[in-house]
Amino acid sequence: MGIRGKAFIAGVYEHPGRHIPDQSIMEIHARVCVGALADAGLTMKDVDAYFGAGDSPGFGPLSMIDYLGLSTTYMDSTEMGGSSYVAHVNHAAAAIAAGKCRVALISLAGKPRTGGAQPGARGGGAPEADFENLWGNTVVSAYAMAARRHMYEFGTTSEQLAAIKVAASVHAQHNPNAMLQDVVTVDEVLSSPLIADPLHRLDCCVITDGGGAVVVVSPEVAADLDRHCVPVLGAGEAPKHADNGRIDLTHTGAVWSGPLAFAEAGLSPDDVDYVSIYDSFTITVLETIEDLGFCKKGQGGPFVADGALQAPDGALPFNTDGGGLSSNHPGNRGGMTKILEAVRQLRGEAHPQVQVPDCEVALAHGTGGSLAARMGSATLIMGRDI
Repeated sequence: MGIRGKAFIAGVYEHPGRHIPDQSIMEIHARVCVGALADAGLTMKDVDAYFGAGDSPGFGPLSMIDYLGLSTTYMDSTEMGGSSYVAHVNHAAAAIAAGKCRVALISLAGKPRTGGAQPGARGGGAPEADFENLWGNTVVSAYAMAARRHMYEFGTTSEQLAAIKVAASVHAQHNPNAMLQDVVTVDEVLSSPLIADPLHRLDCCVITDGGGAVVVVSPEVAADLDRHCVPVLGAGEAPKHADNGRIDLTHTGAVWSGPLAFAEAGLSPDDVDYVSIYDSFTITVLETIEDLGFCKKGQGGPFVADGALQAPDGALPFNTDGGGLSSNHPGNRGGMTKILEAVRQLRGEAHPQVQVPDCEVALAHGTGGSLAARMGSATLIMGRDI
């Protein structure tokens, strides 16, 4: 049973803060949940399902349901790192299609900037920890290895990676909530400090507090709402792991999650008007664009170098809110914000300077884990209409 047209995104909300010292993680969760429900024209009393990941304190969804005072018949605690929330929309749509629930609430909140988990923090007891952490592996060094291998295999350059950051900054100047609102040049990216060769500081995402929430509803609920509800057209999920060391650093799990999503939606990359691509680092975007089929493997560098990612008229406008590279990366997890901006584009609610004309199909993609080890990819395709 496919999910095309079986569920709709009715409400979205993003916390405007990037530095939130005076609110707890649970308070941020509550604020974004109320905001998303208000955007949909619903209340907590309407919610009968909750979806949360590892950022939910305590017992995850159990603690969140208690804190929010929800009465639910369904819950999901899938944890795939930053891609969790993209996967949650898929799971919510499937649960709705199966008759398990009618109004699903998904939320994210984090405070890595003012007291939460810091970048690179890992849960204890992971089987890989004794092998990888022993040698000083860090998040940025792992992504740097992927970038260097892509350069070796395909001739990708630092200038081409920098063009991705430039596009994000061009968009972020129009987002009053973006953490970094200054437009930068390729030369400025390359002159920023080298963090892990070949990645410079401006190749890396921002570290922010924040959060966001999404409300997914059944077709019957959507029909009764005085709101433009965005239909879910297709979704896919796939892991990629180290395979006992036999790992190709030049591709991501999008190689598998993308085709699943496109097949379910009955669409191809040529049908997509806008993309929200997880941008923990510039190399993440480059590899994902290739793996989703927007250009051939190894051609991502030339593709992005000519302004293809810049809205509104580029060949593939991306991350028009500024993305994780310039705007927001709440809790070191960027999948949620990718959904929010895709919905804004389909509703025609993005900033006028970056609104993609006649945006009919949007794709949101999340990456959890690490390009250089184990990761989970989730791809979501949405439409303005079915």
